[in-house]
Amino acid sequence: MDNDMQNIVPESVLIQQLKASSEKAFDEIYNLYAGRLFTFCMKYIKIREDAEEIVEDVFVKLWKIRKTIRQQQSLKALLFTMARHAIISSYRHTLNSPEYAAFVSIRERSDPSDASSLVEYNEFVDHLHHEMSLLPNTQQQVIYLSKYEGLSNEEIAQKLNLSRQTVRNQLSVGLKALRRSLLPLSALFLFFYELI
Repeated sequence: MDNDMQNIVPESVLIQQLKASSEKAFDEIYNLYAGRLFTFCMKYIKIREDAEEIVEDVFVKLWKIRKTIRQQQSLKALLFTMARHAIISSYRHTLNSPEYAAFVSIRERSDPSDASSLVEYNEFVDHLHHEMSLLPNTQQQVIYLSKYEGLSNEEIAQKLNLSRQTVRNQLSVGLKALRRSLLPLSALFLFFYELI
């Protein structure tokens, strides 16, 4: 955003000044990243006020941790990671959406600032729900109770009147089937696959 300022004062210098509690350096870092972080948040949040609040929260947190920052050359990865975690937290608390948490958190493999390369969230959910609907009923139930309701295998076994081993097997087979059938988006399904 403020490339001229970045050229005049290297970000590495701004980081050192920030660690020394320079408000001017903080303002310059804010000007450098706030616009990009807002664009990134809007890709997921869609509500301007909520995206703005996340950006502000990220910079409040940055100021609070300024003296312990380990980054020396760039704050890009740190700031985008903080924004991503804030987005996940927001959706977990407000929408209770495991799909969204998966969608956002698994994007660690991509350049977090390159929003144009991301699969649209709605496309992700549509694919997931369609492929889940093709699974046998028991696998659908076990996956839903495990990943959406947060039940343990023992709780699922009691609820569905199944053995724990059957629950474990059905969860494993169902998640593997999802992963295979959605191979083009397979990185997004690590959230569902990780407990196998």
